[in-house]
Amino acid sequence: MKTRFPAIIISSLILFCFSCPAWALDGEPYIHDPSTITLCNGKFYTFGTGQGGLISEDGWTWHSGAVRPGGGVAPDIIHIGDRYYVTYAEGGGGLAGGHASNVHVMWTRTLDPSSPDFGFQDNVIVASSDGIEDCDAIDSAFLLDPTDGRLWLTYGTYFGNIRIIELDPKSGKRIPDNQALDIAIDMEATALMYRDGWYYLLGTHGTCCDGANSTYNIRVARSKKITGPYIDNMGRDALKGGGKLVVAASGRYVGPGHFGLLDLGDGVQKFSCHYEADLDRSGRSVLDIRPLLWKDGWPVAGDNLKEGTYEIQSERSGYALELTVDFVRMTGGMRGWGPPKEPVKPIPFQELAEVLPDWPTGNIETRLGDYMMRPHQKWTITPVAGAGGYPGSPYFKITIAGTDRALAATADAEVVTVPAFTGDPEQLWRIDQLIDGTFRIMPKVVPNASEPLALTAAGHSTPTLARFDPDSDKGRWNFKTP
Repeated sequence: MKTRFPAIIISSLILFCFSCPAWALDGEPYIHDPSTITLCNGKFYTFGTGQGGLISEDGWTWHSGAVRPGGGVAPDIIHIGDRYYVTYAEGGGGLAGGHASNVHVMWTRTLDPSSPDFGFQDNVIVASSDGIEDCDAIDSAFLLDPTDGRLWLTYGTYFGNIRIIELDPKSGKRIPDNQALDIAIDMEATALMYRDGWYYLLGTHGTCCDGANSTYNIRVARSKKITGPYIDNMGRDALKGGGKLVVAASGRYVGPGHFGLLDLGDGVQKFSCHYEADLDRSGRSVLDIRPLLWKDGWPVAGDNLKEGTYEIQSERSGYALELTVDFVRMTGGMRGWGPPKEPVKPIPFQELAEVLPDWPTGNIETRLGDYMMRPHQKWTITPVAGAGGYPGSPYFKITIAGTDRALAATADAEVVTVPAFTGDPEQLWRIDQLIDGTFRIMPKVVPNASEPLALTAAGHSTPTLARFDPDSDKGRWNFKTP
């Protein structure tokens, strides 16, 4: 976090706009410099600059309540064994704070302030800057290397270098005689993650703390070694200002910064950040959670699904989810291929009113079929107010466009449509974008099921509910605008 308005001129800064998120998180997600979101005893936690942070029961609705001592700026969290380590910095940031700062690490056995096991211990300083050297020791973040179990911490801001040090994962303290290494410049609020033999350094470029005028954006470089060098997609070293864009301002949201990985497993990865200004919330800084996609070995910001009407297309077969009803032919057959003898005019789409009277009034089963732009193949996705959600998104109802006929899970782990949406949990759907850009579709509840199940193409024409297989196209779906 920069607490100054730096007069840094960044040549060739391109604010490449991705599609805006569907909506901001529910509740009161007001926070600046959020830490990586961490799950503890069934609740999600994130800490921010200043005192405290946010708690969520489901990852969608957020409220204040997280507690940590020390105050300071830009904390981070990591869970290792039976401990939750928290890092934060005191001092620094420029202006009145100068650039003299200390990075702290402490731990607790739980993040729940109401638990008897709650209480931070062993608050130690692991890195410092004296205000003169070419570094500002704030904005620290952890990575536990999955390849060897070593614990690392990055820190630093636009004032000088981003640095990395090694910590002891059993204590959170700095490894004796470990020397800090410079790995980047012209960024802050860094985070590290590992994937497929690469270490990725994500950092926030641009200016902060100026509301709707902030130019924060998140960029990335990668390395085969955790200590660097970190190189972007154009071969530029992060030590020379390199970084490939991941996400920038879009829609009504300005200045994304402070990347945090949220890996939900089964090919679902998301990331947290804050926006310097949500223009729909008085320009205040808010938390958000976005899908994380991967393209050609690089992370890309995805989007939570927006409300609208779609074809739901199977990645396995390319067929569309539809009602099991009789196919109704459109007027006219083969029109020939020579020059027309009558005036050319458009043929209207088949309308719902033309076919609805012939549909059964009770439950109607579903199937997969060739997409023909017909009413029984068009689905409206609508967020359900007050139904809760999951990380980054609310639950949805999925209805046939123009009707209240709703997709529902059955006790036999099948999918049907019921005549009207009632709000029952088997009619609420979780829709997560996977790392390849396709989607996983899961009912909130499957009656009598002992594990989560997802919409699955059991065959080319047979939808069902089954355990999601991240290595198969059976449970992957696309939402196409009809």
